[in-house]
Amino acid sequence: MAERLDFSDPMQRPRYAGVATFFRLPLLEDFETDPPEIGVIGVPYDGGVTNRPGARHGPRAVRDASTLIRRINQATGASPFEAARVADLGDVLIERPFSLEEAHGYVEAHYRRVVGAGIRPLTCGGDHSLALPVLRAVCAERPAALLQIDAHADTGDDYLGSRFHHGAPFKIAVDEGLIDPARSVQIGIRGTLFEPGMWAFSERAGMTLMPIEAVEERGWRSVMDEALAVVGDGPVYVSVDIDSLDPAFAPGTGTPEAGGLTMRELQGMIRRMRGLEIVGADMVEVSPPFDVGGITALNGATAMFELLCVMAGR
Repeated sequence: MAERLDFSDPMQRPRYAGVATFFRLPLLEDFETDPPEIGVIGVPYDGGVTNRPGARHGPRAVRDASTLIRRINQATGASPFEAARVADLGDVLIERPFSLEEAHGYVEAHYRRVVGAGIRPLTCGGDHSLALPVLRAVCAERPAALLQIDAHADTGDDYLGSRFHHGAPFKIAVDEGLIDPARSVQIGIRGTLFEPGMWAFSERAGMTLMPIEAVEERGWRSVMDEALAVVGDGPVYVSVDIDSLDPAFAPGTGTPEAGGLTMRELQGMIRRMRGLEIVGADMVEVSPPFDVGGITALNGATAMFELLCVMAGR
């Protein structure tokens, strides 16, 4: 007779059954009582988008897609749920979502609790403006390098009367001393511009900007070798915008740009981060209303699993 599955273990239940949490992990909203090492957190907010909305629905869709993912990374052998205690910490509850700066305040306050409990956060957005309040909590004591994979550098400035939108979080983070620009790398940048110097702040500040053409001409391995050399030792914050992928792999996002990374390239790039001192990471900008067959949510969940593998391995 075949051995019976242990349904007390959520990983052994049918993947279509049960209440969806990130990677079928235990839901631990009261995380300060018995904190895990790594907390996966949803931030359902898209008040900072400049084009297509919908990223507020990202965490729910990515949670559902993540139930398809198993325990072990076949390519690397990593088993993040055995290497570290990981839990789904639920969603950040934003009481004033119609005021962007107040919303960011709720996010920052929540992450200060997370960091204060000794938990390293892995965030599922939401739009990319959320990286700023997360960094304000994670990097309050010391700045970190930024390792960003994205179609856009997100170092813009005022847009339609606000500095706090998804095209500007990393300029403000540099201005506030949260990230070290000399150790920061932005990979995969592409698309059309409003003006020639749209991302000039990145270069002026000393950040290393690698356009998609560098990935194409040199290959992602060479690009990552340089990126890791720039980042060096010390704390690193990793930010993955799903629009770094070509729209063929991520149609469900607010600001798609043609000619992006493949999912295989993104997986390989994240795997090369093993050994880094990752103090926090995010995957943002999945917009389910624009998705096709759940492909963007699945790729977002897969990117988060790869991030968990390198975070837990450290």
